[in-house]
Amino acid sequence: MPPAPAPANTPGPTPTPAGGKIDKPSPSVRTAPAPSSSGSIPASTPTPTPRPEAEIIVPKNAKVLYTETGWASWYGPGFQKRKGANGEVFDTEQMTAAHKTLPLNSIARVTNMKTQESVIVRITDRGPFVGDRVLDLSRAAARKLSVFQHGTALVRIEVLEAPASIAEGGRWCVQIGAFQDHDEASKLKEKLTRRYRGAKVLQFASPVGGDWLRIMVADDNKRRAQELMRETRTEVGMFLVRID
Repeated sequence: MPPAPAPANTPGPTPTPAGGKIDKPSPSVRTAPAPSSSGSIPASTPTPTPRPEAEIIVPKNAKVLYTETGWASWYGPGFQKRKGANGEVFDTEQMTAAHKTLPLNSIARVTNMKTQESVIVRITDRGPFVGDRVLDLSRAAARKLSVFQHGTALVRIEVLEAPASIAEGGRWCVQIGAFQDHDEASKLKEKLTRRYRGAKVLQFASPVGGDWLRIMVADDNKRRAQELMRETRTEVGMFLVRID
């Protein structure tokens, strides 16, 4: 689900780590992957801690389908019990993660490059929408990787199972934000709507603050999404996001 310092406009398959580490545990700033039906901010009252999910089992000889190295963070507050991009209700105590471009429900091994701790997670959501980060971990996964304690860590992602091709196909969109000024987001929405008549432009608020735009290009075509990114100028972050 979804905010962010200004990132690079087109995330590459193997981002180069940038920036420093966060000195204290802090959930990643993200935006919901789709507008909330109510648009309300989640209640701050604590919820009972759910029973941890059973360990995800993969064959020992599972072939690595894709590898990526970059910075991981973690998320949870503000998104607990909200639907993730794959339609499941997010539970911060489950072994899940968010990634912008891997097929939803992919299974990946994530390794902390410093400590060599590893976990197996399922990709259930989209994010993080921060320039130098490639993965957002649930709190449960972050604890096992020593990411919870430090806020971020350099990790290696190895996809072991994927429900669809990673390199080809897929349905794509563009996400822009976070806008601290609602009117600024609205002005860009109007501009994009006029310019790209075949696209659908959605504006929505993140549960942790700020407005976002999601542009659904014609036919959910990746090439069209990439062209829109090249042709659009904005001071906030812009991200290529896989929908499926």
